[in-house]
Amino acid sequence: MAKTLFDTVSNKLTWTALACSLLAVPVLSQNFPITEQQRTTATQVAQSGVALSELSPNAPQSYTVKSGDTLWAISGLFLKNPWRWPELWGMNLSDIKNPHLIYPGQILFLDTSSGRARLSLRAGTDAGADLPTVRLSPRTRMENLNVSALPTLKSHLIEPFLAEPMIVDELGLSAAARIVAAQDSRVLLTRGDRAYARGNAGFELQDDPAKQQKAFRVFRNASPLKDPVSGEVLGYEAQYVGKALLARSETTQSSVDADGKAQTDIVPATIDIVVAKEEMRVGDRLLPEPPLQLQSYVPHAPTDPVEARIVSIYGSAVVNAAQNQVVSINRGSRDGIESGHVLAIMTDGARLLDKTDTKPTQLKLPDERNGLLMVFRTFEKVSYALVLDITHGVKVGDRLINPR
Repeated sequence: MAKTLFDTVSNKLTWTALACSLLAVPVLSQNFPITEQQRTTATQVAQSGVALSELSPNAPQSYTVKSGDTLWAISGLFLKNPWRWPELWGMNLSDIKNPHLIYPGQILFLDTSSGRARLSLRAGTDAGADLPTVRLSPRTRMENLNVSALPTLKSHLIEPFLAEPMIVDELGLSAAARIVAAQDSRVLLTRGDRAYARGNAGFELQDDPAKQQKAFRVFRNASPLKDPVSGEVLGYEAQYVGKALLARSETTQSSVDADGKAQTDIVPATIDIVVAKEEMRVGDRLLPEPPLQLQSYVPHAPTDPVEARIVSIYGSAVVNAAQNQVVSINRGSRDGIESGHVLAIMTDGARLLDKTDTKPTQLKLPDERNGLLMVFRTFEKVSYALVLDITHGVKVGDRLINPR
């Protein structure tokens, strides 16, 4: 029987050697975006280090990466501004060739001895000298390291909203297929119910038996989103209410009426409701579900100056948005906004009367930074963003600028 690799390895391994062998194991590269600018920043920092003034006041001397960590969170531990994660990468560029391939259990050490800050996966050249020798029995274990590598940002905060907000033009939703009837004359529909739908002429709902069953998102009420500054209608936000699968195609059939005359009956398509965020009803619209897009969001500051405003708080009747809520902003792809852009949220300073002056004077207090948000989905004139961290509530009309 041919010997395996593990048959030829000595049973006596030091933990240091084991760690080095794990770091040397090739893994499939994750398709996470690293821009040329981020790589250039990391290279510059690798050469010169980070100024001590840029470190977080509570930066630890060492940190053990844990499951559930993100590059954003770790950057926030070491740096004052977590969106500057390329600089964190640059601090240990010699050890970590890909910033997205950092794994739980690895230890990051902070070195400030040269007057500049650097990170390393090793505390020094003799870091493993005092580690004990451990006897290991030969055994094999296969594990996909890509699965455990750290993401830049926790995607579960964003993924639910990728299927929900939909920006359409004034006629976009009215031209979409619609629910025309419910089974058993029901008024409201929910998960597990069957309903009937029609498309417009030339765009009938047709199934393809050779392909996977067609899925549709169900929307209602396209509400206008207006720029809080100019008043321009930036688009219409359709309200997501659920999801349906096409069970039978829309068709026609011949019949005879009461007078014995031949006629052609329109037979609507049959749909099954499989997801219901809200109860659906006749008149709600159907839009094809787009292909699933797996994205990694790399937070980074815009390269060009940005001046934007919050247009609405998505899916909420409250006045103020809290952390991890989604808001829409009045800038989109036409303005150079892209997924991953981090913007600072500014709260307008109050206007008040200076009563300490002998002649009362009207004052405008300075705008104060309230927190950060990150864009994760863009349309032409509108983008959706996740509120990352704030001091107090975010409201419609709040100003957004470059984070630094």
